[in-house]
Amino acid sequence: MTAPHPGTRPHEWVRPGPDGSPLWGHRDGMRVGLPPLLGPRGLLRVYTPYLGHDPDRMVNYVAIEPRPRRSVRRGYSELERSRLDDEPGLRLWTGEPGPGHDPGVVEVVAGVECLTVLVHCERFAGGAEVDVRVRFRADRPHEVELAAVTRPGSVPLRHCVLSATMGNFARLRTLRLLDGPVRAGELWPRHRSSRFTRRARFGLHRLPRDVEGAAVVTVLGDEPAPEQAAYAADVAPHWHWYGRRAEQSWVVPDPSRHLVAAVNGRVVYWASRSPIPGGIAFENVEVIEPYRPLRPLRFRVEPCDPAPHGDRLS
Repeated sequence: MTAPHPGTRPHEWVRPGPDGSPLWGHRDGMRVGLPPLLGPRGLLRVYTPYLGHDPDRMVNYVAIEPRPRRSVRRGYSELERSRLDDEPGLRLWTGEPGPGHDPGVVEVVAGVECLTVLVHCERFAGGAEVDVRVRFRADRPHEVELAAVTRPGSVPLRHCVLSATMGNFARLRTLRLLDGPVRAGELWPRHRSSRFTRRARFGLHRLPRDVEGAAVVTVLGDEPAPEQAAYAADVAPHWHWYGRRAEQSWVVPDPSRHLVAAVNGRVVYWASRSPIPGGIAFENVEVIEPYRPLRPLRFRVEPCDPAPHGDRLS
């Protein structure tokens, strides 16, 4: 892991050195990484060591999924095959293509120290060319702000969805709505296939708001002790949950009236037929809105339980 570089007083940031890993974020909070760190290509990695996770344990991934204005199909940064090297997953990089990584910029934004880095994604098959601005605020150690923007030469976009794609690791089954929680088992009570379910969609009027008026899409598990689950023998060890329970949220400032929160589910773990303990859980959790350049979305992972006494979880 890259050694943390101190930011301006008093915050400490994790940033890549000249030959370090592509990893940015809070010394004692959330971090975001890129390939070649462990995991599939085409995805931002989200790390939450404050949950008691090992430094290389992802709590979730974020995929980039643009939909061109004249198309009914999305692009999928994880699933498309690269046209740069003919490998699965689109290439992500910072700075100029080649060795080394942009350390990002530490600056004061609206009175708060921030670390910002721009992530480039290679061109999608449908013609979209998208960058994602990744920004951490010193006063919000458990979240990251993500903002997509097209590059010159891109086709116009209808949407650019940033999708949290690995809800099954934490076995997220409850979605908080304004009129009460809804559970994955209630949305798809008869789903038994190894495929994804259809997306369930919820309009802006169904979503809670925070004190600043932002719409909040929160999902969490329904097990009081998920680390004690009984797994089938064929479930790979990397799917076994450990650490503190947490809720995961998309926070949407200034939401469009056309905003839709969407979730889908699975009964087996990705790329396997291994059953998820306890049954169906959310896999993808996302917000769909009309495309707005550099429209900020905040992804937050907040512990539900206090840290064990005497433990240092960062």
